[in-house]
Amino acid sequence: MLVAGFASEAFGTNCYLVATAPGEPCVVIDPGIGVVDRLDALLAEHRLQPAAVLLTHGHLDHTFSVAPVCGARGIPAYIHPDDRELLADPVKGLSTDVNQLFGGRLVYTEPDDVVLLPDGAPLAVVGLEFTVDHAPGHTGGSVLFRLPDGGKAGEPLCFSGDVLFAGSIGRTDLPGGDAATMFASLREKVLPLADETLVLPGHGPATTIGRERATNPYLREVATPEAGSTRGW
Repeated sequence: MLVAGFASEAFGTNCYLVATAPGEPCVVIDPGIGVVDRLDALLAEHRLQPAAVLLTHGHLDHTFSVAPVCGARGIPAYIHPDDRELLADPVKGLSTDVNQLFGGRLVYTEPDDVVLLPDGAPLAVVGLEFTVDHAPGHTGGSVLFRLPDGGKAGEPLCFSGDVLFAGSIGRTDLPGGDAATMFASLREKVLPLADETLVLPGHGPATTIGRERATNPYLREVATPEAGSTRGW
């Protein structure tokens, strides 16, 4: 299996490519702001042809380039139903200060072909079978994309979006976020994953569930009965 990626210059959002092998069709995960040229170069390097875009959630820093990536190739974008409105109008998910930062200077276009993701069911695309876990809290429609043996050593692989980072979790103070819901997602969807699961997050370096279980203060807190609300990145 081939997994490749890079961080966008805007917000450091990780964009990933996943395929069964070089020279095969692939999926693109979270094409954020200003990634088209670097994405095209990475596709050419590995001789990949995108067949779909998968979105971990609807925030603009993860979805901004979805329309040009999909439109240039006539491929669909997949998103959870609870974040569908953010794909149509991403301003709904922005804080006031971030909205003012953009100041209307970024022109956003919704993709033509949008497919709603299942929850907890397999998603078969380009020879890959992802498990889609609805894990709200950062946004209402945040998901984990899991592959049972996608890592280089055959370990389980989890694209965690902004649910889980190395040493932290996604913030819950943006519109649609909720701390109690995030803690429930961490407890019910993240903690049960095997320690060897390789986590490729929406921002920052890769990690493992075992490392985060032992060192991530948010996971350690949520594992206790008295876990309360807090804020991450």
